[in-house]
Amino acid sequence: MRLGQRLSFCVLLVLFVTRCTNGGNILVWYTEGSHWINMKPVLETLIDRGHQVTVLVPSTSMYMNTSEPSRFRYEPFNVSVSMEAMEEFLEEFLNFSMYEMDYMSYLQIYLRFMELMKVDLQYSLQYLDGVLKSDVIMKKLNEGNYDLLLADPIYPGSDLVAEILGIPLVFSLRFSLANNWERQCGQLPAPPSFVPGAMSKLTDKMDFAERVWNFLFYALHDILMTKVIWQEVDKYYTEVKGTPTNACEMMGRADIWLIRTYWDFEFPRPFLPNFKFVGGIHCRPAKPLPEDMEEFVQSSGDDGIVVFTLGSMVKNITSEKGNMIASALAQLPQKALWRYSGEKPETLGANTRVYDWIPQNDLLGHPKTRAFITHGGTNGIYEAIYHGVPMVGIPLFADQPDNLVHMTAKGAAITVDLNFMKSEDLRDAINTVINDKSYKENAMRLSSIHRDRPMSPLDEAVFWIEFTMRNKGAKHLRVQAHELTWYQYHSLDVLAFLLAIVLLLIFLFIKTCKFCFRRCCGRKGKTKRKAE
Repeated sequence: MRLGQRLSFCVLLVLFVTRCTNGGNILVWYTEGSHWINMKPVLETLIDRGHQVTVLVPSTSMYMNTSEPSRFRYEPFNVSVSMEAMEEFLEEFLNFSMYEMDYMSYLQIYLRFMELMKVDLQYSLQYLDGVLKSDVIMKKLNEGNYDLLLADPIYPGSDLVAEILGIPLVFSLRFSLANNWERQCGQLPAPPSFVPGAMSKLTDKMDFAERVWNFLFYALHDILMTKVIWQEVDKYYTEVKGTPTNACEMMGRADIWLIRTYWDFEFPRPFLPNFKFVGGIHCRPAKPLPEDMEEFVQSSGDDGIVVFTLGSMVKNITSEKGNMIASALAQLPQKALWRYSGEKPETLGANTRVYDWIPQNDLLGHPKTRAFITHGGTNGIYEAIYHGVPMVGIPLFADQPDNLVHMTAKGAAITVDLNFMKSEDLRDAINTVINDKSYKENAMRLSSIHRDRPMSPLDEAVFWIEFTMRNKGAKHLRVQAHELTWYQYHSLDVLAFLLAIVLLLIFLFIKTCKFCFRRCCGRKGKTKRKAE
């Protein structure tokens, strides 16, 4: 080996060893669905940067598959919940959200939602049992020498485990019900006068009636969270720790909150130093399409294509709605690529192809794509923002209606209702977002905002994770509000003190006036009697 080659080899070896020794040891809390899809790019980037990543995976999971080839290490644990039970719950939740909710009163929706949340929480606590009540798993975690725990708090317990292990905690989340976690636990300011509650379907431009509803919306969801979630989780945490424990306070000890939105999507609002908005983590340039798909796309000519998917969780819809959607697509001059695994609709047009799976990001980034028909999931919306594609929304459940309210308010989408739309409604909505240039212009404006940042959202998320590891936490970014009571936070004690002083001064003024009046009147009376 030549001297130059030896020298190059030694330099590379030193760099490799340095990188490995500087790498951290990261534990990742289990999650599910689109939450897991969104977290994977962060984990892969952390591995690229020399960190070791270990992911807790429950034995019952619909998306986290330990048999798939992976660059990170899985730590499986057993749970008592069966796959059949989880699938049955998911189907029940989807039926409620997609088909039942539109025909129920607000009270019925509220009560049914509480019922489903209670079931979901019981499953979540059974999952947590698989970690905290397993001596084998806890021994492995304690011996793992982890530097940080990264978690999506959709499943509880990560904050408790981080405290037990004595390591910093970083949250990655889209939102919580009416921003309860962020407001109550993270102390993120959210004035109801202009910050709409998550899932309220409101914008930041509210009239008086909407501000009243937003105020009540916050209060109702706080009550819901307290009665259904916090009381049970507090009880669980107290049993584990052996001392009275407030789960919301535990959650508030997180060092960094990575919020998976950005100002291309969010309405302007106050935020804190330990809250970082990193929406679009998974977005990337489009890759070439499969050959047969590219051929179909190119056959669309100048009319282009529309991309249609209702997400990974909804694999089927009723045959009636399938036929209605297919009929709408058949009336378009564009070619349509539809992700759909149900029974082939009878009204399917020659311009439409149905796929079990589509490369969504790559299609949205294709120059022939004219519109995106979406259920309104955050991941899909961000890919559309990234590529500047206008949207037609068919929201189904969870945050999707609220997401599409944001896009509609920003002029990049039109929303239709799955249960009440006709084929003409869907057709007209698609034609509008394609032919009205304002929708494309607004989508491109959002794309420009999304890309015009000091660093990419993925790099920013990784930076703050590494920042937290380097500094053994980020408690210096947490506001003092965490240490205040509710009346101190709202300065009610100060107001009470000032009011007491004002009342005391008024009291002293009145007493002084009375005293002077009596002295003055008393002297006049004495003088008058002497004169007589």
